[in-house]
Parts: sequence; C-alpha cells; structure tokens
Amino acid sequence: MRRVVLDSSAVLARIFDEPGAAAVQNFLEQGAILSTVNLAEVVSILRQSDWPIGTIESLVAQFDVKVIPFGRTTALATGDLWPNTRALGLSLGDRSCLALARELGLPAVTGDRAWARLDLPGVEVRLIR
Repeated sequence: MRRVVLDSSAVLARIFDEPGAAAVQNFLEQGAILSTVNLAEVVSILRQSDWPIGTIESLVAQFDVKVIPFGRTTALATGDLWPNTRALGLSLGDRSCLALARELGLPAVTGDRAWARLDLPGVEVRLIR
C-alpha cells in the first residue's frame, strides 16, 4: 500500500471507530499524510465536543501521521479548486486535502461520499466507507 493524504473525515472516522476506521488505521500504519488545515479541522471538531487539547495532541502523536504545513503553493491550489468543487459544497479543509494530494501525486482519502462525484485531473479519490 502506498502513502495517502487523509481528509479530516477519515481521521475522525478512525477516532470515533466509525465505518472505514480499519482502512484509515492501515493508511496510518503506512505513513499517511495530513495537511495542517485538516489537523485544525479535526482539533476544532473534537474541541466542540469538549475534548481536552492535551488528549487531542496525545492522540495525534499516537497516529504518527506526517503533518504537512499549508504553504503558499498549496494555498493557491486550494483556492483554485473552488470553481470545480463549489457545487458539491466542499470546505476549505476538503480542498486543502485535494490540493495537497495533487501536489504530492498521492490519493486523497475521505469518508465524504460527495467526493466520488469529483472529476479533478491529477487527483485520485478513495472513499473509506
């Protein structure tokens, strides 16, 4: 199995042991990648449920996921994806995952079924559920 870029929904599926959690665990064991934007989304969702930040930090450290900073190139590519993704309502985090996956030439992994309708050259989408 080769490396992948994880969307927030995939990470949350693993955390909450939702359908697809085992697949995400396999990706994590292979050295999955996560954008800092998607990490911020995961943290925000867990904080909304009153998870302590220390617990979240420990959990992310256990995953041993490679976190890639959201730089200028990825930011421009993320914004450029808006016209192609707006009809599906993809968030900034969704687009940052897709842009990073395209940049790295890796599949983007998500639990969001709407992504199956995407037709983005240079981006392979894998659904976990």
